[in-house]
Amino acid sequence: MTAWRRLGDTGVLVELAGLDEVLALDAAVRAEMSRGSTGLAVVMDVLPAARTLAVTVPAGTDLGRVADEILALAGDPGADAATGEVDEVEIAVHYDGPDLDEIASLTGLSAAEVVEAHTGTPWRVAFGGFAPGFFYLVDGDPRLTVPRRSEPRTAVPPGSVGLAGEFSGIYPRASPGGWQLLGHVDEALWDVDRDPPALLRPGQHVRFAAAPAAPGEASDSAAEIRPVTPSRSATRSSADQGISHDRGSLTVLATGPRALLQDQGRPGLAHLGVGRSGAADRAAHALGQRLLGNELDCAAVEVTLGGLAVRAEADCLVTVTGAPAPAHIDDRPVGHAAVLRLVTGQVLRLGAPAYGLRSYLSVRGGIDVPPVLGSRSTDTLAGLGPDPLEDGEVLPIGDAARALPTTEQAPLPGGPPARIVLRVVPGPRVDWIADREVLVATPWEVSARSDRIGARLVGETLVRHPDHEGEELLSEGVVRGSIQVPPGGEPVLFLADHPVTGGYPVAAVVVDEDVDLAAQLRPGDQVHLTWR
Repeated sequence: MTAWRRLGDTGVLVELAGLDEVLALDAAVRAEMSRGSTGLAVVMDVLPAARTLAVTVPAGTDLGRVADEILALAGDPGADAATGEVDEVEIAVHYDGPDLDEIASLTGLSAAEVVEAHTGTPWRVAFGGFAPGFFYLVDGDPRLTVPRRSEPRTAVPPGSVGLAGEFSGIYPRASPGGWQLLGHVDEALWDVDRDPPALLRPGQHVRFAAAPAAPGEASDSAAEIRPVTPSRSATRSSADQGISHDRGSLTVLATGPRALLQDQGRPGLAHLGVGRSGAADRAAHALGQRLLGNELDCAAVEVTLGGLAVRAEADCLVTVTGAPAPAHIDDRPVGHAAVLRLVTGQVLRLGAPAYGLRSYLSVRGGIDVPPVLGSRSTDTLAGLGPDPLEDGEVLPIGDAARALPTTEQAPLPGGPPARIVLRVVPGPRVDWIADREVLVATPWEVSARSDRIGARLVGETLVRHPDHEGEELLSEGVVRGSIQVPPGGEPVLFLADHPVTGGYPVAAVVVDEDVDLAAQLRPGDQVHLTWR
């Protein structure tokens, strides 16, 4: 019987018998959405996975009603996931992966037999996820079913070919990952300048072939992970961008630890492996736009731990929101969450906030750089959007679309909370944890190994329930605020740039209203969870 589970307060996870049922329901839901079904009009994203369909909606939506609408479509014989004639693409693989010997040991095959098994059976492109251009491939040789690594790598090189459970897949870009790596490819799996940007698409067959060894290429199966050379996804000057400065600009004099451009992100593209991203603290970003009379989707500068300095190349209005970083215009201190006038040549500098992590510099008219897939946000996991800002970069200012509000300053926060508490909903896989109460009884500390993708929490080790010990969870959709638990038992709280799917159990999900507070957690902060 088809069932569903809650994804916090912003989504439902529908469980189905198999991949064919998932793809059929996905097609049925999308067909209803395209017909303007009132019941599904609020749906923001639909993400098929191995045995589940994740559907996300705005916070406050009646999840039970959404689930009922979706379940009514399950098993609809008119919903056909087939997309026409199946074609096959051949991809050459250099079988030099660092886990090739480990895969051989896990499967009882030799390294050569692993390669023969991987190339001997065509794979089917099932669904996207994890990263743009990443697709889960199924129907390969069943002997190649292997578990994920007990701890994911912090960076897997682009083009890496991996195995996890019954799946194979190719990493389109450098990203964290727990798959067993058996080789790499030279072809680009994802290119935003290509139409379509993804090399593969659901329904295709993929046949892998062993690439001929280049002269001097080592054939050692225990090869080290190849170094990653990051690509530049955005140009660094306004002249290169082809944007005039008729409306003014800001010149970046210093970035501090990190400064990124962010807006409201890219909703609706999860099925392509593209997460929403956008401002980590959405409320702080939105406040800046409201103070300046901007459209809420205008791009602003997200500043980590202060240190940003910008010079006005024309008169403009700006504001700083989020973590209360002390601000100066030239040598004059100015207010937080206040509308500030920058005269041509003046410099705005931000110090380090006493608490909180991320501040937002917004300018009336927004930062007008070219959008990528409909957004000016920098997605650090997917590698989409503008690159991190650099000293000397020029940021063009857009047109102001609305009248300037009369409010000149928002109420200021009363200081850091005495105790940081995040409300959580039991996750779809809370039953995978031996004692769920450990989640709310433990004072968690935010690890230094935290970023926009997620915050690692240090405290009590979360132990697997005996019923799921050694079991592999098939990849399924996750949402912002998910608390995922790898086999090592150290939970990870997913933030703005989280992957769209995950293969480790989600034990809890932070309620949407509290996710912005989570985005302001800095390393060393202590946080408590409480059941909602």
